[in-house]
Amino acid sequence: MLQPAMDRVKSSMQQVPNAIPKVIRRTGGANSLELERENFERGQAVSINKAINTQEVAVKEKHARTCILGTHHEKGAHTFWAAVNRLPLSSNAVLCWKFCHVFHKLLRDGHPNVIKDSMRNKADLADMSRMWGHLSEGYGKLCSIYLKLLITKMEFHIKNPRFPGNLQMSNRQLDEAGENDVNNFFQLTVEMFDYLECELNLFLGVFNSLDMSRSVSVTAAGQCRLAPLIQVILDCSHLYDYTVKLLFKLHSCLPADTLQGHRDRFQEQFKKLKSLFYRSSNLQYFKRLIQIPQLPENPPNFLRASALSEHISPVVVIPAESSSPESEHVVETEDLVDTDIPSLPAPSEVKFDDLFGTSAAIDPFNFNSQNGMRKDDKDRLIEQLTREIQALKEELESFRLESGRLCQALRGRVNELEAELAEQSHLRLQAAGESEFLKAELDDLRRAREDTEKEQRSLTEIERKAQANEQRYTKLKEKYTELVQSHADLLRKNAEVTRQMTVARAAQDEVEAVRREMQEKVKSAQEAADRQEREQVKQLQELQRELVSTQTELDSLKTTMASSQQSSEVLGTQLVALESEKAELVQTLSKVEAELAVQGEELQRVQSSLATERESGVKTAEALQNQLNEKESREQALESQLVAARWSSLQGAVEEAERIIQDSLAQIDDPAHISCTSSADYLASRCQASLDSVERLQSAREAFLADNTAVLELVRVVTQCGHLVGDTIVQGSATSHMVPVEQADALSETVKTCGSEALALLGQMKQQGSLAAADSSRLRAALEAVLTTAEKLRPRGLELQQGELGDLVEQEMAATSAAVESAAARIEEMLNKSRAVDTGIKMEVNERILASCTELMQAIKELILSSKDLQRDIVESGRGAASMKEFYAKNSRWTEGLISASKAVGCGATVMVDAADMMVQGKGKFEELMVCSHEIAASTAQLVAASKVKADKDSANLHRLQQASRGVTQATAAVVASTKSGKSQIEDTETMDFSSMTLTQIKRQEMDAQVLVLELETRLQKERERLGELRKKHYELAGVAEGWGEEEEGTG
Repeated sequence: MLQPAMDRVKSSMQQVPNAIPKVIRRTGGANSLELERENFERGQAVSINKAINTQEVAVKEKHARTCILGTHHEKGAHTFWAAVNRLPLSSNAVLCWKFCHVFHKLLRDGHPNVIKDSMRNKADLADMSRMWGHLSEGYGKLCSIYLKLLITKMEFHIKNPRFPGNLQMSNRQLDEAGENDVNNFFQLTVEMFDYLECELNLFLGVFNSLDMSRSVSVTAAGQCRLAPLIQVILDCSHLYDYTVKLLFKLHSCLPADTLQGHRDRFQEQFKKLKSLFYRSSNLQYFKRLIQIPQLPENPPNFLRASALSEHISPVVVIPAESSSPESEHVVETEDLVDTDIPSLPAPSEVKFDDLFGTSAAIDPFNFNSQNGMRKDDKDRLIEQLTREIQALKEELESFRLESGRLCQALRGRVNELEAELAEQSHLRLQAAGESEFLKAELDDLRRAREDTEKEQRSLTEIERKAQANEQRYTKLKEKYTELVQSHADLLRKNAEVTRQMTVARAAQDEVEAVRREMQEKVKSAQEAADRQEREQVKQLQELQRELVSTQTELDSLKTTMASSQQSSEVLGTQLVALESEKAELVQTLSKVEAELAVQGEELQRVQSSLATERESGVKTAEALQNQLNEKESREQALESQLVAARWSSLQGAVEEAERIIQDSLAQIDDPAHISCTSSADYLASRCQASLDSVERLQSAREAFLADNTAVLELVRVVTQCGHLVGDTIVQGSATSHMVPVEQADALSETVKTCGSEALALLGQMKQQGSLAAADSSRLRAALEAVLTTAEKLRPRGLELQQGELGDLVEQEMAATSAAVESAAARIEEMLNKSRAVDTGIKMEVNERILASCTELMQAIKELILSSKDLQRDIVESGRGAASMKEFYAKNSRWTEGLISASKAVGCGATVMVDAADMMVQGKGKFEELMVCSHEIAASTAQLVAASKVKADKDSANLHRLQQASRGVTQATAAVVASTKSGKSQIEDTETMDFSSMTLTQIKRQEMDAQVLVLELETRLQKERERLGELRKKHYELAGVAEGWGEEEEGTG
């Protein structure tokens, strides 16, 4: 029976594995992708809910890693945001804090599309940041700072898509991010400063929220706050490194004064970052999770270009075992289980089979022999096996501990090698950067050497041309000397011919005609020679003035020389023919020869003086030309210095305006500024002044672009515009403290936008390249938006023209007088009715009360008349304007006080008459009449105070007004006294008779009376609170109507 059952079990076990795959194959058809997607979303939702919960413990790394892998799986963050949007982030600060931590990890290590998918939730994150920002301590304040950091990080990566989420870039990629444009590098540095500032704010916020006097880093709550700082440390190390490199690059392209603001901001952030790194490295929590680098003792010197080679990029090392701290214990436990289980059964089973297998096989049912005779052997064998098992366990434990120590040592060695590898990589990158820098310098030197060689070749060519010109001039000078020598020979021959002709004329008369003919020929020859000499002198002067046209002049001289040679040959032939005839005339022509010699010497002297004067004139011209060139160069240098000074003054004014506006923007977030208030009217006036200054700024900028000498007006307008816009920002923030929350937020955002636009406009004006393109339209639109908001916030109660105030005062005073007279008439009428209807005590009480009310109305009427007379005296005494309306218009606030007081008096009189009427009819209360009397006294006191503000102390009408005021006070006291007396008389008549009541009825009445007393006390307390709120609201409305807020504008 046993064997068939075992066969059935084996057959069933063989059949089951074949049935399962068939079921799986049938259910895994077309819906496999949907199931996979559903399983993925379910797994992501579970990991997100485990990572982001309300427990004040650090986020577990494995859950965050699952979220990161999920973004890479779906190439985005849609599933993450779908799960996060269902969480109550706005109601639990710890939940929001852990969401920020996980979201920061996704931005750094998730898929690149996470940043793009998260930008659509930017507005919700900003609203959440503002909401948590209303809390001043705890996780709420930290959540507000962390959300601002995440928004800044997203905006930075959207604006600079070349930067990955983890900010890891090479030097070449950093250079490509700026596109070789110094303006891009300048703007990128500013954005990195803002980014790093948000990181440091979170760093400081976390440290300030912890009690550093205790070991907070080992508690779960402390680790919950400290865990996100690991991501902050990673970001800060990269931002610091890139900022240093960009600043060195900017200092190589821009003047040092232009980057003074950058250096100051870097110095401040360097000190904060160094202090925070040092404090973090001393915390026990960070020592096993991250190796924090230490910054140098002093910041880099950007004014020295070689300091870049001394900069060492900070490298943050995260050990491999610290990436998942919660999994370390699990791994060790699994190792223990895996090593213990397979090591024990094998030897025990083998030894047991070896010892008991034979007897059991021979006689498996002989229990007597097994349990009786060999019992001691079994016990000894069990004890032996137990000892061997214990020894094996101890050996295995020692092996395990040894392997653990070896693994720990190997991990430490791996960490050291990774740190060395990172340092070597950093040194390699630094060497590559230095080699690129040296290559650039070598290229510059090569280009400079090529330029120098080109200049040397051009100088050699110029010298060669100068030598050729010198040789040409020497040749021309030799030709000129030869021409002068030939001319002298011709003169000597001419003198000899003339002497022969003189001797022939004295000796022979027969040759007189021939002699005259010869003289004419000699004269013509001399004139020709003189003409030739003059032409040669002119040609020489032309040669000396214009060396460039020397070849043409040489040709003309050759032509002239040929003609002179021809004429000399002709004269030679003629002289040869007459030589025999002129021999006898030598002695006669000696004197002529002497005179000609003197003339020749004089001619040579004149020529030498001309040459000397010509050389001195050339030298003088060259000296004057040199002086002119030096003067022009000096003028150009002075002009460039003047332009630089103008631009420097403009830059200084623009920077000062920027500092003013930045200071105004900083005051908005200053807690001490919350107590400052201002009015909408003053804000509107400041906005209008700012708009006018912006118009003047546009005109001054256009004038400066047309003529750069008009820099003083532009500097003045820029400074004034900075002051006015800054004042507008401060007054706008102060005004927002006096309005409802929604309007306050809108006004604050508007003034912040105005400040941002002003800084953008000033930033464009600070650069010469962007000054012409600077547009003030956006700043003007922002100021107009502030002005529109201020106009909406202005009080609407007293929007009267100044010309209407005088008429309104007279109307209100007349209306008050009419109301008082009408009240007196009604009181008289009520008194008559009471006499006709009432009798006894009631009539006596009504007569006394109404009589006192009549006296009060007469006193009020006398007070109003005295007030009118006093106001007329104020105008006529010369202390006001020429007419009453002009005086009221000029003193509008005082006039509005009179109007308010007059209205209060008239209204009080009317209400008092109504209360007296109800009281006489038996429907009213005595208390209402007393309250109305007190209100009338207060209103008349306000009217008296408003009337005597501008009155002369010695005025008779002022004494009358004060006397009338005392009369009103006495009349009010009489009304109150008569009312109280009448109330007590009437209440005395209502005697309480309890004689007919039983004990139970009296007890019931007592309880009812106690309940009524409690109700009346509760009602009295509520009415007193209501009265306080009414008086507070009345004070606020009266302050708005009479402009009390504008009198305190200086405090805002």
